[in-house]
Amino acid sequence: MQTAAIWSGIFSDANYFGRYFRDVARHGDKPLNSVLAFCMAPYFSLAMHESLQKAGKIDANISAVFEEGTIAVSARSRHSLKLFEDTKRGIEGQISHFRDEVFTAHSAKFLGNTWLPLTRFLETDLGLYSYDGRLVTTTHAATFHLGFQPNELLAEGAGNHIRAVFEEYGSYFAGLGASLDDQGPDTFVTSLSVSDLDDSRDVRASKYYRKVFNGPDTPELNAILTTFRAMLNFAEIVVSSGIDRQHLDYTAFKIGYLSLYQVLRSVRILLDDASYPLTTRSAGIADRIVNLESAQDILDPKAKPFRNMLMHYNLPPKVDMAKVDLSQPFFGTVPIYFPRHDISSFIQLLNQCGAITAAIFDEWAEGD
Repeated sequence: MQTAAIWSGIFSDANYFGRYFRDVARHGDKPLNSVLAFCMAPYFSLAMHESLQKAGKIDANISAVFEEGTIAVSARSRHSLKLFEDTKRGIEGQISHFRDEVFTAHSAKFLGNTWLPLTRFLETDLGLYSYDGRLVTTTHAATFHLGFQPNELLAEGAGNHIRAVFEEYGSYFAGLGASLDDQGPDTFVTSLSVSDLDDSRDVRASKYYRKVFNGPDTPELNAILTTFRAMLNFAEIVVSSGIDRQHLDYTAFKIGYLSLYQVLRSVRILLDDASYPLTTRSAGIADRIVNLESAQDILDPKAKPFRNMLMHYNLPPKVDMAKVDLSQPFFGTVPIYFPRHDISSFIQLLNQCGAITAAIFDEWAEGD
């Protein structure tokens, strides 16, 4: 049963990504597709990296199909989803990464290039991308999530290298059954309107980050919180379109759930760590977020195995196999880890918590 559950999840993800790329190709809008690629990258990497671990137990040579460096890119990209729960970096490591690598690489690339020094105040090094008026990614967030080293990502000709890596991902998913010819349900892409993609806004990062979230003293933390905000807004777009239909889309729900869980968990970690004092306003808003009734359900330690199952594909090791039903959504585990919910109310829980948390993050970012 464990093996069947693992491959069911893997094949569901591969099928979804095939339909996603089918819908992107039909949409054909390059600016929108580029923004979507930034947003979707860590979820591709998660599915590729985790499924590869499982496939490698069957064929130890399977990773040989990837070019050197691709596995490392996928690992960094996949780990970016863990946010402050990343045990290798934690809060301090993520702050250092933004300060010493992301900020530095972007500043070196985009600032100090104007020949007339007096006009250099007009230079920008941060792009903000919004959909329907809501931030969904930034160039810093994209750098964080894509998994490439920041300097490498901004180097001449980097676009070809990025494209090659994700073409490898595509070939891998095709081997798992992804197909551009699949006639299955539409993905969220078909519900998007090109006219709702706002023109990117280019700003000076040092100025922008002083005005959002926790204020002028914590620009790196503000950059990370901006990344959280973008993840929530993007996930809400994915989930809402994946659940409005009559059928529940496993991967759309997975994207929404993992994004929401990791942001909530990271806010909880931030509140609990006295090394990173928040302003009175920020602490109050962060406390509101983690104490939402719906957030409490998701953050309940007893529900952690459900998150692990979505992240790693494995059925939880201590689950009562008599209650597992492979024919049911999430193999019938929802009532096990969320006793107050059936699948219908669980969907409502995610929708409600995601929408409220995203709205509070928007409020937090924009100030009073």
